Amino acid sequence: MSVRIRLKRFGTKKRPFYRIVVMDSRAPRDGRVLEEIGLYHPIEKLEKQLSVDAAKVQDWLARGATPSNTVKQLLNRKPASTYSADSASTYSADSATQSADSAAQPSVDA
Repeated sequence: MSVRIRLKRFGTKKRPFYRIVVMDSRAPRDGRVLEEIGLYHPIEKLEKQLSVDAAKVQDWLARGATPSNTVKQLLNRKPASTYSADSASTYSADSATQSADSAAQPSVDA
């Protein structure tokens, strides 16, 4: 099964918003999803347009999921917010790699 990270459309006519989802590449655009990993709301202000769970994205990419061209562009954007069960923070490609590197290194508490 080929897994893709892509957009699933919601909203009304001329007022779309999208969920960033992981699904089988053969499934229809609005078909059954494996997991929802974020939101994209193109009508909102630039700061509020994109929210992504970076940990889930990294997990699915490690499993071999391929992002669509649009999702790849969205994930490479600088001003995007992330959300997780713990807390919300700013997401960028640089901060995601830095946080992944820092998570791999043990912390030293004095």
